[in-house]
Amino acid sequence: MIDINKQIDYWVNGAINDIETAELLVTGKKYIESLFFCHLSIEKIFKALVVKHTGRLAPKSHNLIHLCEIANIKLSDDNTLFLPVLMKYQLEGRYPEYFPKAPSNETVNDYLCKTKALLECLKQML
Repeated sequence: MIDINKQIDYWVNGAINDIETAELLVTGKKYIESLFFCHLSIEKIFKALVVKHTGRLAPKSHNLIHLCEIANIKLSDDNTLFLPVLMKYQLEGRYPEYFPKAPSNETVNDYLCKTKALLECLKQML
């Protein structure tokens, strides 16, 4: 039997830590790495919601859309369209053949703000 609350706390604390790391990376102009941590933050909060919704361990998946579906979360259209943007950076952060040119400072800051807002919205569902 798993301790549901311990699992949820683990994922939530990780999500908060990762968004803080993303902010530090933006400050240091490490834009691709920052967006990787933005993705990781949302991935972890979804995993907390999966645990809450299913009562089981979260799957070992990085697919935000899949995790959102398992958690039975209905997002706004804007946030639904934002998930594939973040997913692009988790892939590009892991595999050299996908490593892109970094987006502009303005774009990265926009993505960071959207990630923080989505994270706050998702935390309210716990």
